[in-house]
Amino acid sequence: MDYSFNSAWWMRNRHAQTILPRFFRPLQKVPVKFEELTTPDGDFLELAWAKEQRPNAPLAIVLHGLEGNINSFYAKGMLKALTQKGFDAVLMHFRNCSRSANRLPRAYHSGETSDLGFLIQTLKQRYVDRPLYAVGFSLGGNVLAKYLGEQQAQSGLHGAAVISAPHHLSSSCQVIRKSCYGLYQKYLLDRMKRSFARKLDTITDVLTVDEQQLYAIDDLWQFDNLITAPLHGFEDAEDYYAKASAQHYLKDIVTPTLVIHAKDDPMLSSQAVPKPEQVSDSVTLAVSNTGGHVGFISGTNPLKPQFWLEKVVPHYFNELSQRKLK
Repeated sequence: MDYSFNSAWWMRNRHAQTILPRFFRPLQKVPVKFEELTTPDGDFLELAWAKEQRPNAPLAIVLHGLEGNINSFYAKGMLKALTQKGFDAVLMHFRNCSRSANRLPRAYHSGETSDLGFLIQTLKQRYVDRPLYAVGFSLGGNVLAKYLGEQQAQSGLHGAAVISAPHHLSSSCQVIRKSCYGLYQKYLLDRMKRSFARKLDTITDVLTVDEQQLYAIDDLWQFDNLITAPLHGFEDAEDYYAKASAQHYLKDIVTPTLVIHAKDDPMLSSQAVPKPEQVSDSVTLAVSNTGGHVGFISGTNPLKPQFWLEKVVPHYFNELSQRKLK
């Protein structure tokens, strides 16, 4: 399959590609059933399973972006697309992105791969003979790419897709702070502060941050410096960005992986765009000039937008399945 993307003629603008897709399907519902999976450290991961399950179908894990969840437009769309193409699909909520706050002070971050590893191990034990795939969006894509590089031949996955991942976190943070007059930064920060406010009691056991100080944060770098980094054992924001970025791990990926990225992504820096010399031979690069951030809307009719990602990712996984059967 040709993995090159062409934007819809009526959505060439990168901000339109990034912002508008969430409004195209306001009433879309994807029936799911929730499962609470207890983690080795006594916390939990909330899983959202697509209800259209098949006993022997291949399995696909969906990883959402920063402060995303099962209601994120791209997550619902991909879950539905995967089930329509013959997969069983499950979304893993990162800690504190589920319906209830997680129990421990720690939450999630761009480089936290142990929960994904635990889920993969759990699914491999439950479904011994079923192929397992994973697709990650934005932050979830960075987590997935880093995991693949860390685990190399031991990933437990038959294939993966990484979409709009901030492979270079430090420079991408600087872009988000300024892009679209600070709109993206404000949107993300508002969600992050609400999310952490509901577990403030556990955080203050570790950090000296009260509710007033939390809500006073008005900068993404500042949030990572005051909250994310110290809460997860990093010296500061820059230490976190350096150690959590997936860019250094792309060369070590052994699992067949499709990496999708748009050069005009308004939330990521040019340094985050993966280059051929930065990736292993197991990586298929699909870098387009347009597409925005987790947008990739194509089609000729503005009344019927085509969600290209929902076509290409299931196709890639099915192609890998066919290759394995041969």
